[in-house]
Amino acid sequence: MFPNAHCELVHKNTFELLIAVVLSAQCTDVLVNKVTASLFEKYHTPEDYLSVPLAELEDDIRSIGLYRNKAKNIQGLSKRLIEEFDGQVPQTHAELESLPGVGRKTANVVLSVGFGVPAIAVDTHVERVSKRLAICRWKDSVQEVEETLKRKLPEEMWSEAHHDLIFFGRYHCKARKPECATCPLLFLCREGKKQAKARGFDG
Repeated sequence: MFPNAHCELVHKNTFELLIAVVLSAQCTDVLVNKVTASLFEKYHTPEDYLSVPLAELEDDIRSIGLYRNKAKNIQGLSKRLIEEFDGQVPQTHAELESLPGVGRKTANVVLSVGFGVPAIAVDTHVERVSKRLAICRWKDSVQEVEETLKRKLPEEMWSEAHHDLIFFGRYHCKARKPECATCPLLFLCREGKKQAKARGFDG
């Protein structure tokens, strides 16, 4: 359904990717790309983000949710990159997660998209689709969803599957109005079959 699924965060290098993913928490990629279009013209290096007062950086990303906390984290991770990683984005889970504002999902995206390391980042779309299709249990945590997907998929498919699941969740199996009536996976989807009965169409 989505043969060209890919990371929709616009970036030119792994540092910009890291900043974009940190900004994307509880926010759409579309809005992040609007903000980073000007942000990445102004700031190019970790030093650049530390060269301005926190209030100025907050103002630069004000249209994004949680902008105060994200601005603080961006300056914090920039400082850490300079002090501990020679200004470079690290390439391991543990090192990435040591950066302020970087959790497992963000680390997985940076590793997969930025460095080509097989990984499955579980965002809201991946979690929703995995549970609706009964790949995972409703009660599973984000970590359990990731572990289940990694167990059920060959490693060479992890990064591609991550993007496929996101596109499927973002553009077809939407949170509020999933397009069950036209879904080729309806025959194996427990949630879709419930929707089919409720709406009066057959799967």
